Amino acid sequence: MDNFTFYAERPNDSYRRTDPFFIVSVLLLWGLGIFTSFFCTSAKSEALTGGKYYYLTKQLIWSAIGMGLMVFITIFPMNKIRKYVPLVTLGTLFLCLLTFIPFISGTLNGSARWISIGSLTFQPSELAKFAMILFLANYFAKEEGEESGGRKNFIVPMTGLFVFVLIVLLQRDFSTAVLIFAVGLVIFFVAGAKLWWLFPFLGLALPAAFFLIFSENYRISRIAAYFNPENFSDGAGLQILRSQNAISEGGFWGTGLGAGLAPIYRIPELITDYIFAGWATALGFVGVVLYFIILVFFCIRAVRIAISTPNYFASVGTFGCVFMIVVQSLVNCAVVCGVMPTTGIPLPFFSTGGSSLIVTFIMCGFILNASHCDAGTDFVRNYSNKNRDKESFNGVVVEYE
Repeated sequence: MDNFTFYAERPNDSYRRTDPFFIVSVLLLWGLGIFTSFFCTSAKSEALTGGKYYYLTKQLIWSAIGMGLMVFITIFPMNKIRKYVPLVTLGTLFLCLLTFIPFISGTLNGSARWISIGSLTFQPSELAKFAMILFLANYFAKEEGEESGGRKNFIVPMTGLFVFVLIVLLQRDFSTAVLIFAVGLVIFFVAGAKLWWLFPFLGLALPAAFFLIFSENYRISRIAAYFNPENFSDGAGLQILRSQNAISEGGFWGTGLGAGLAPIYRIPELITDYIFAGWATALGFVGVVLYFIILVFFCIRAVRIAISTPNYFASVGTFGCVFMIVVQSLVNCAVVCGVMPTTGIPLPFFSTGGSSLIVTFIMCGFILNASHCDAGTDFVRNYSNKNRDKESFNGVVVEYE
């Protein structure tokens, strides 16, 4: 009887299923967000339009668009996503620049952060979060297998990161700029950059951050209101005081969806940045714990995907996406509870608004893609160059000639 030897053309990690548990975590977070939107937006919707479901309907429409894009990103080949990274990067920067053009720019509270076309508005800084992640992941994937902490490999990605931060700062969106910078540094760490290179940049960034904080009166007021909200009860401290009061009304079990929700309707930015206060009031401490359990589950599944995927670009990008969503969620909850000063950071899956919701779904689609994508041609080529002899991938022998 003849003997046969089988050789794999690529690692068998390429043949993997999309992570069903991560899908469940996404749907759970989205479901909680829609449920919260239902009872938090009804009063304002009725006051403005005479109907209770205006904001909820819009959120469902944005959800349908976001889910469609999530499915598209999930099934779109990862190597093609990487191919279009330069186009996405330049396109996002161009959209950010459009916010400075009259008749296109949408302004709110003195900040030009939106592109407004008729009744449709879009906030490019939300897309900048994802574009920055793709940019850094693509760059470090090119340097895979090399020392990514040297001067040659460090200046370019750090310059790119500063470009994203600067263009968002010019839109007077300080909190989003800080979030982008922080997650960018996490990506540098994950990619193996030597952190001692960061100190000169941090030496410049920290004084710049202090200058930006104290250069705007409303930012100074928010800092002061954080320490003494009672002294600013008619201004910057109003949101904090009313939010804390509403959360305390929720107690352990929550007030339910009846008349006990009255305290939340006094919160000015309830349906956007402070919507978590509505959830905490209605469901109480139990609801808050439930939310964080699901968020931790979401984080664990995403990190597991990032670690297990054989594609370096997908791995770094997944780390960036999960940290962006989770850090943003924690910051928003901390602000709502009064642990941090007021920012303009929305709560993913919860806050009303299409820009944040759609980009969040797109990032989840990228993570889902990473859960089943293959190693990619660059990885196989780099690996084969370093390993001319016989190697083993999960028990399958690979021999290079």
